[in-house]
Amino acid sequence: MNDSMDISRNYTFDVIDPLWNLAEDLSIEDAAALIAGYNPVQIERCKNDTNFDQTFSKYSIALKSLTHAITNGRVKAAIRHSAREYGYADAMADLDYYEADFMHVKGSTADEDENLSSDGSCFFKIFPDWSLSTIARDDLVEWLRSRGVKDGFFFPNATITSDIPDYLDPDGPRYANKLAAAVRAWQAVTDPGKMSPKKALEKWLREHAAEFGMTNEIGNPVNQAIGECSKIANWQPSGGAPKTP
Repeated sequence: MNDSMDISRNYTFDVIDPLWNLAEDLSIEDAAALIAGYNPVQIERCKNDTNFDQTFSKYSIALKSLTHAITNGRVKAAIRHSAREYGYADAMADLDYYEADFMHVKGSTADEDENLSSDGSCFFKIFPDWSLSTIARDDLVEWLRSRGVKDGFFFPNATITSDIPDYLDPDGPRYANKLAAAVRAWQAVTDPGKMSPKKALEKWLREHAAEFGMTNEIGNPVNQAIGECSKIANWQPSGGAPKTP
């Protein structure tokens, strides 16, 4: 038994190969498989099985969602159509058709869903071929985030965020950095000490400004943003001396 047969025998088709991370562009079918958590090689291998939809139930959901988003223009993709050359055998078939019916028809060998190109060089199908059409990984990830997807193959560094509310999740579709900064500051500054709550909040916000994108081009905290967030988080807006614990 040679090495290639050993590799084939030991290959686990239900495990997604990490090498898929190298792909900057993916076919729509492969992208749908990865979104659903399946190995694209396994999907291709089993797609004609009678129980395919039952075994890989999440695949059809991912494929339909992605293709609908593409055809409706909500996500960019390079849409391609399957085609085949108008060759010698087709020309001979057309000639036989002409001799039999005395009608000059080019493209008599076209399948039911095929059309002959205007220059007569090939047959093509008018609907997209999702195995040939491709999507850029960055565009795909951006679309997934907009739909609230935060984990899975395309988010390898994702942590368990079930306990983190959406407004504090940087990957959330409606994340607002100033809102998150104000909340985090309020959570962190539990005891302002001898400072007023507003001053203590401002101090914390300045120290963590970069985490929330509130710095200028040279890395210094933006005073206006710090002031806005400290006002929101300040639980003693009336001012006055800090209360003695």
